[in-house]
Amino acid sequence: MTSSFTKKPKTPKALGRRAFLTSSGAAGGLLFTATVLAQQQAPNPPLSSPSDLNIAEKLIDLDYTDAERSVIYESLEGLVDRVRARRENAPLTNADLPAHIFDPRLPSQDYKQQKYAVKLAAQEAGAIPSDEDIAFAPVWKQGIWLREGRLTANRLTDIYLQRIQKLGPKLECFVTVTEADARKAAQQADIELRSGKDRGPLHGIPYGLKDLVDTAGIRTTWGAEPYKNRIAPTDALVVKRLRDAGAILLGKTTLGALAYGDRWFGGVTRNPWDTEEGSSGSSAGSASATAAGLCSFAIGSETLGSIISPSSRCGTTGLRPTFGRIPRTGAMALCWSLDKLGPLCRSVEDTALILEALNGADPSDPSSLEWGFSYDGPTAIGEDIKIGYDPAWFNNATATDKAVLGQLRSMGFTLTEITLPDMPYSALLTILDVEAAAAFEDLTLSGQDDLLKWQEPQSWPNTFRSAHFISAVEAQQVDRFRRKVMEMMAGIYEKVDMLVCPNFTGDLMVITNFTGAPSLTIPVGMEERQSVPRVGEPKPDTRRVKSPHPHAITLWGNMFREDQLLAVGRLLEESMRFYRNRPDFSA
Repeated sequence: MTSSFTKKPKTPKALGRRAFLTSSGAAGGLLFTATVLAQQQAPNPPLSSPSDLNIAEKLIDLDYTDAERSVIYESLEGLVDRVRARRENAPLTNADLPAHIFDPRLPSQDYKQQKYAVKLAAQEAGAIPSDEDIAFAPVWKQGIWLREGRLTANRLTDIYLQRIQKLGPKLECFVTVTEADARKAAQQADIELRSGKDRGPLHGIPYGLKDLVDTAGIRTTWGAEPYKNRIAPTDALVVKRLRDAGAILLGKTTLGALAYGDRWFGGVTRNPWDTEEGSSGSSAGSASATAAGLCSFAIGSETLGSIISPSSRCGTTGLRPTFGRIPRTGAMALCWSLDKLGPLCRSVEDTALILEALNGADPSDPSSLEWGFSYDGPTAIGEDIKIGYDPAWFNNATATDKAVLGQLRSMGFTLTEITLPDMPYSALLTILDVEAAAAFEDLTLSGQDDLLKWQEPQSWPNTFRSAHFISAVEAQQVDRFRRKVMEMMAGIYEKVDMLVCPNFTGDLMVITNFTGAPSLTIPVGMEERQSVPRVGEPKPDTRRVKSPHPHAITLWGNMFREDQLLAVGRLLEESMRFYRNRPDFSA
């Protein structure tokens, strides 16, 4: 049997990896990609016979008959032509959105609607302290000093700019420092506050912004070599909302290249508590700068652990909001159905103030939701909050983790044992691989992925390349499995209000990111441990002496119930008193 595909080959005889991906129908069907691989190995290309499809069948565990292979072989050229036509005539950029939009809400569930109101627990700011104490003070306290006229935005901004100048290069946590713009904004904030114009609790508060969020006229590099000179023409929506709230942008904080890890085109972002190790990522600079007292708070993002992990490593409080709460308009897309923006702070209630400023839908982000956010600190804990946990999660937990469990019980919360079904949760990662490869298809096809410093098997360049071999059918099946996981977790939250689990134990980080549920990571103590290697580097020197590092735990909440997370988190913060610790830069 002869086909037009055999007679009129559209691929060169010597296909390199780039030419193969560009000319093949990798995105249109795994079977064709494997036939091209067979062609490369054959002494007389092009494709010799339908039997070459055996390679693809092995990759996806299928077993076709000879007759079935012949029919498939005849139809491949049409599949490939569709891919070529789309790539040549309808090129896509990172900003182009998919038609299918993920909605974390299940039709069967009744989610509690909330008002738009935030009230913190009654707290006293106290006397104005030293510059260093001011730098490490929480946002809510800085705000009181600003409104009482005991602190100016100029002084606060100057404190942070001086600390950035001194410590920023050591920590490698800022890509760009916007000193002139920050000083100008601080002067304006002081004028407005003195004249009685109060924009809210963030007015005059300086912050850092993860460098995957667009800022007009200022570089937004995505942490990656191919984009290190990229300048966006407009501000992202979160930048506009923070400006309207009176917050002052100090600069763009580092991120691991394309939102993975702590290695970026300019270096490796360091953990302030141990500069021999990385800060983790990908919100690497946001966590490092906040923990080191270089800003009042920072904005990070999470697709799969990028707020949780650096918060845990650096000892910051990281809130990952419910998917859709904060619009991502103007932020780099990695995975449209997973990406979330959120705050990294030094206080639980600070995250409430920032979420209040950023919450709410935007038409340009069809995944965003118009959903109220209400938090009343003095009364939030009034209801009987049930906290679920699996004893197995704490079998190998640290002493601090176990102390947290005991502390929650002593506070009067109902602790309920739960067990998650034994399901292949790691299969969900296929969705991330496919969406990320699609978001950066041009990087793979152009060969610019070779410019990224990190080129190991688990790095993005290899993930993007490998994802072109994932069956489109399998990607759809995993999406259906995702719905089953969402329904399973809805059943869990009918029994409890939230879960508590040591970081990276079990599968909760994967599960909750794919369901879209919120989480709150809280530093709860200092523990001795060995330094961990930085991304892309070998294992740490085992001869190094162990030293105290921050240790955190995560609360995993129900959909749109950040208020419950904050209520429990605040009490846990007060009881564990991690805020008494501070990185030491005296050496």
